[in-house]
Amino acid sequence: MIRKLSMTAAIAAAGLFLSALPAQAAVCANSSDIVTTAVKAGQFKTLAAALEAAGLVDTLKGEGPFTVFAPTDEAFANLPKGTVETLLKPENKAMLTGILTYHVVPGKVDAATVVKLNGATTVNGQQVDIATEDSKVMIDNATVIKADIICSNGIIHVIDKVILPADANIVETAANAGTFQTLLAAAEAAGLAETLAGDGPFTVFAPTDEAFAKLPEGTVESLLKPENKGTLTNILKYHVVSGRVYSSQAVKLGEAETLLGPSIKIKANRAGAMVNKSGLVATDIDASNGVIHVIDTVLMPPEK
Repeated sequence: MIRKLSMTAAIAAAGLFLSALPAQAAVCANSSDIVTTAVKAGQFKTLAAALEAAGLVDTLKGEGPFTVFAPTDEAFANLPKGTVETLLKPENKAMLTGILTYHVVPGKVDAATVVKLNGATTVNGQQVDIATEDSKVMIDNATVIKADIICSNGIIHVIDKVILPADANIVETAANAGTFQTLLAAAEAAGLAETLAGDGPFTVFAPTDEAFAKLPEGTVESLLKPENKGTLTNILKYHVVSGRVYSSQAVKLGEAETLLGPSIKIKANRAGAMVNKSGLVATDIDASNGVIHVIDTVLMPPEK
């Protein structure tokens, strides 16, 4: 689960965050756009070259506004040898674009706002995790080293690492986790594995192997039989929602329509978050084509 800050902690963190910055960093308003400002700074040459190769220069010179978590040249230099050169090749434009747009959040999100967030949805579609640890603000595994460089069409926050979006699809991500073997076997038997590995995006409320083991004895074995494919497919579709629905959105919505049709109920209180009568045990696991939320009980669709 992503750690949440209280308002008091958030305000304190904002003070630490801003006080740790050079004086000019937080008061750097200018009439230049994000790209021009970055070029003038002199420490974002690789980022500028990458934006050019990805065809994103005009976008980030546009009206916006945008918030850019900008890796320095040193951050790019710390990637494995040959990575930057490979990404700049024309045949890798889509991959490069995916990485760069993962560094961009729509709107102006200043430092005081950043420290109040657990995450932010990027132009890429995936969510970056935000955490405040001691006096540091972390964006995924990168540290913000300079904040609130104000531009005519947005804000730049400087980070010390290149952050990378998830590149494994939902099926691959579940397989890599090692705790969803029954779910994967069921998706394969129902003919849904290929769909969940496709473009999406999808949100999957994924029961663990333990969740399936809680079903009455023999239930899983029965559902996996070819003659019960229809029933199994309906159960699995009841765990999938179209689009990327992160936990903060899900709780606000209160319910979400599944691929099967009927909606699932989502609520949160001090005791935790629930999907119908199932507990949410982990949330916001990004995949290249969606997001996974882990639940502790298999959801059963309502009877018609």
